[in-house]
Amino acid sequence: MDALAQSDVPDVLAPGLRCVFCGINPGRVSAAAAAHFANPRNDFWRLLHDAGFTPRLLTPQEQFELLPLGWGATNAAYRTTPGSGDLRRGDFDLDRMNRIALEYAPHAIAFVGKEAYRGLFGERPQLGAQLRVLGAGVGLFVLPSTSPANAAVPYAERLRWFRELRTWLDDVRERPSARALVVDAAERVLLVRFRNRFGDVWWATPGGGIEPGETAADAIRRELLEEAGLEVADAGPVVHTRDVTFSWDGRLVHMPEEMFLVRVGVHDPAPTIDLAAENVVDVKWWTPEELAAPVERLAPLDLPELVRGLTRRP
Repeated sequence: MDALAQSDVPDVLAPGLRCVFCGINPGRVSAAAAAHFANPRNDFWRLLHDAGFTPRLLTPQEQFELLPLGWGATNAAYRTTPGSGDLRRGDFDLDRMNRIALEYAPHAIAFVGKEAYRGLFGERPQLGAQLRVLGAGVGLFVLPSTSPANAAVPYAERLRWFRELRTWLDDVRERPSARALVVDAAERVLLVRFRNRFGDVWWATPGGGIEPGETAADAIRRELLEEAGLEVADAGPVVHTRDVTFSWDGRLVHMPEEMFLVRVGVHDPAPTIDLAAENVVDVKWWTPEELAAPVERLAPLDLPELVRGLTRRP
């Protein structure tokens, strides 16, 4: 993604950030400075410091100092305008924001102003955490605008919401999990299809949270029985681990995952419980060819490469 070729203000992005702050679009002052929230009357940088996101007050020209702290910045629309009211519907690119969510996998995106959110999703939100997500579970939070045009909202009220965001980001629920890379004799891979309440769809390996008193191996045997009707005596070896943080019902969840490699013979997947509460709507085998050219989103995005690396026989 070459943000500099598309916008007068560069994206401040890196993989695995805790939060990316998303303004509406570059104004003329920000475009001239090639920096986010560069208008000296914009309170963004002061609010960021006063809410505890930065150890000192940064200037807009120090915007890349956000990255080591776990923060980033982008805009909902790339085009520079005299004011946000000059934007057109086509200036907002939801696909681009989804790519940011998938490729960089931040824990959350915080929209600085309701209009930045509304421009992308076509709905006016309430302030605070949202139920909607981007990518495969990136949490969304809406802050008051920090623009001088929003002077009717007192600084103390805006600061309260920035502090609410910091509390929300820190209040992460721990949920250890187990997943299975299930491969049959034809080298097909078993995947489950998720669809959330907003119609977002993605495919992932079967598995889920480890319940109290379970081992990871216990959990994967239970999950495979529930999601696919597959009974396995041996969960197989752990072949991959990762940490993922995502939003579930408006709350951030940290899920350290262990992935087991499970090799099986012929099996026709048939769930033994109603999976609707977990947003699972389908379970099926994927051929290597289908995995190489998916027609719907995979999670994680590099799942095909992961599968190839983990299933390669000696």
